[in-house]
Amino acid sequence: MLPLYDQAFLDERHPGWSQAQEGGMLCVILPGFRLPAGFTMAASNLLLRLSSGYPDIPPDMWWFEPFVCRADGAAIDRTDSHEHYLGRLWQRWSRHLDPGHWRSGVDSLESYLSLVNSQLIAAARSRAA
Repeated sequence: MLPLYDQAFLDERHPGWSQAQEGGMLCVILPGFRLPAGFTMAASNLLLRLSSGYPDIPPDMWWFEPFVCRADGAAIDRTDSHEHYLGRLWQRWSRHLDPGHWRSGVDSLESYLSLVNSQLIAAARSRAA
């Protein structure tokens, strides 16, 4: 179960979000997650898989379904793996926090989704995203 502060944030900013357990991970789905300009679609479903140690253990990577592609057709670095979760095929965005970047007791899904957004913006703009 997500901490109450994460639930409140998601209720406010991402209505319709859901959570489920699978493979010892807490899966959080944000349907219709808004994408910045530069992709072939305006939104995609976002999956976060959180370990049982969350929020002391940071999130690692995220997944989209349907797959997110750049509008110009350029490849997005570290997004070519596809994985099955919750009965669906997801595009993995292999991104990892640097050591010390996650501050237990300070960071939350709000700060993590800010990172997701900044990575999406960078991927949409980068030539070798």
